[in-house]
Amino acid sequence: MTKNANANRSELILLGINHNTAPIEVRERLAIPAAQLADATRSLIAAPGVREGLILSTCNRVELLTVHEALPNQLEEQASESTHATLLRFLDDYFAVPAASIRPHLYEFREREAVRHLFRVAASLDSMVVGEPQILGQVKESYTVAKEVGAVSGSLEKLLQSAFTAAKKVRSETQIGSSSVSIASVAVDLARKIFGSLTGKQVLLVGAGKMSELALRHLIQHGATNLFIANRTLARAERIAAGLQAPGISTEVIAFEDLQAQAQRADIVITSTGASAQIFARANGQQFIQRRRGRPMFFIDIAVPRDVDPRMNEVEGCFVYDIDDLQQVAQANQADRNREAAAAEQIITAEVARYQQRLQVLDAVPAIKALQQQAEEVRQAELARAAKTLATLTPAQQEAVEALTRSLTAKLLHPQLVALRTKTDES
Repeated sequence: MTKNANANRSELILLGINHNTAPIEVRERLAIPAAQLADATRSLIAAPGVREGLILSTCNRVELLTVHEALPNQLEEQASESTHATLLRFLDDYFAVPAASIRPHLYEFREREAVRHLFRVAASLDSMVVGEPQILGQVKESYTVAKEVGAVSGSLEKLLQSAFTAAKKVRSETQIGSSSVSIASVAVDLARKIFGSLTGKQVLLVGAGKMSELALRHLIQHGATNLFIANRTLARAERIAAGLQAPGISTEVIAFEDLQAQAQRADIVITSTGASAQIFARANGQQFIQRRRGRPMFFIDIAVPRDVDPRMNEVEGCFVYDIDDLQQVAQANQADRNREAAAAEQIITAEVARYQQRLQVLDAVPAIKALQQQAEEVRQAELARAAKTLATLTPAQQEAVEALTRSLTAKLLHPQLVALRTKTDES
């Protein structure tokens, strides 16, 4: 990126927080429900200097991927400070969260490092559970939303398509996803550790999203046969229950408004909703344990923002695990995935280098076209000067002169074009 203040410059910047840099109580303050993602993306690209933008919001991260246009006569150092301040101001304004409380948890990547980070995220190398398959779909969903609101065009379009290609290559050339891990599977593993066996246990699933469906499949695979399903949209819960009907499996749909009265029937409650407010408060826990006559009740809360008040842990007999607690479970049996992750990292490094090389070639294209156009203008001018002389030639002779001048022009340009391309490849 040149320091020429008059040049038309743009810069790729990624700013975010994730499960490695911020606890859930910070992440949930920045979480964006799927229904609000389009509005948030529009607000992002309306910020000064933001030409393109995408927001990735999952249970483990919130990231802003942006292309910024430098203002006229703005030095590189000034532009860098300005774009950072713009993104912080967006977080402050949109989420009503003071930038000072977020800043200690933020990471920022620019240009090549931003490309590398995005590629690693899409390939699930930066996930809480390395190799989980959901993150690529989440990145694609964010891309679709950004595309629909006009926030993605030339620069980010090329970058995101390359990220998808890199992620696909990691999946096809390594075994990183062979163990079929996910936040949902880790949650079920935790339930198995708690009870030893899920056979005969009553399980309540609150929320009928993708994560909940994954958890359901894992629960059934590990012996759970008594399932309750609650969702704000009753028809959605009924469709899931109908799809689970099989010999030996009992499913029951609970109306969302009856949740507080029915939840104590469950030994295990797994929650994964997009609710903006907590569903289960500390007082609910006290009521549940009283109704269960002291029998313990376990809550696995994989929602961000959280569905369960963490103070419910203070109630004797109530045990609450949130998504950050799952990270400890995910560390177990990580050795095999770590070996595959090392191979995946090599693929990402090569794909980042390939993407950067394509960018450099694209940067050289305008110069090559300008040189070719200038040479063609000179050729045409010389032919025009000799027009009277050439007029006496036969059509065949005129065609031969045309071919000769084109050939000479191409041969004279060749060393310069080769030098330009070679310089681009070496830079």
